[in-house]
Amino acid sequence: MTYALVRPARLDLDTYARATGLHPEAVRRLVALGLLEAVRDARGELFFPPSQVAAAGRIQRLHEGLPLNYAAIGLVVDLLDRIAELEATVRTLSRRQGARR
Repeated sequence: MTYALVRPARLDLDTYARATGLHPEAVRRLVALGLLEAVRDARGELFFPPSQVAAAGRIQRLHEGLPLNYAAIGLVVDLLDRIAELEATVRTLSRRQGARR
C-alpha cells in the first residue's frame, strides 16, 4: 500500500464527485451555473481545487435546507460571502479603534 505524501493540487471530475457525493452530471450542472469553480485542461476536462469540496457541501446544505432552486442558491451564496466580508471588515475596524484608545 502506498500513501500520497502531498495532497493533490486539483481533483478530476470523478474524484471530486466521489468526494462530494454528487453525480458527475450534477457537478457539471453546478459548474455551468457558476456555483462551483473549476478549471479545464487542454482536453476540456474539469479539475477542481480541494477547497471546492467544502463549497459543494455548503451548496448541498442550502439546497436541502431551503426551498430554492440552484440558481437562487447562487444568490444566497453570494450574499453569505458578502456578509462574511462585511463582518470581517467590521472586526478589523473595531480592533483598530480599540488599539487607538
